[in-house]
Amino acid sequence: QVQLVESGGGLVQAGGSLRLSCAASGTIFRTRSMAWYRQAPGKQRELVATLFDDQGSDYADSVKGRFTISRDNSKNTVYLQMSSLKPEDTAVYYCNAEISPYVDFRYHFYWGQGTQVTVSS
Repeated sequence: QVQLVESGGGLVQAGGSLRLSCAASGTIFRTRSMAWYRQAPGKQRELVATLFDDQGSDYADSVKGRFTISRDNSKNTVYLQMSSLKPEDTAVYYCNAEISPYVDFRYHFYWGQGTQVTVSS
């Protein structure tokens, strides 16, 4: 059983910063990509940032230059440092990880429960 638990969300004023964390636990052999998604009220879930196994990364155009994704492999944790936050960044942020629980290298995608980020103007 694999679990992803996010933390770090909250209420912040426009221009402020937040750091989200997502820790993976349970039966984990290897973690490949890790990513952050977000879903605003009435909108579809969108990909915010991805960190690939080779440490390459990709960002949505709307957050480039403001958000940074990173990971600590020793802790199976992925972070999202968010700066210069805007009201349009308000959403529930979800962690997603590509994990092989066993040595068979069969990867599955797992989701966290989400953490609310609210940016006031």
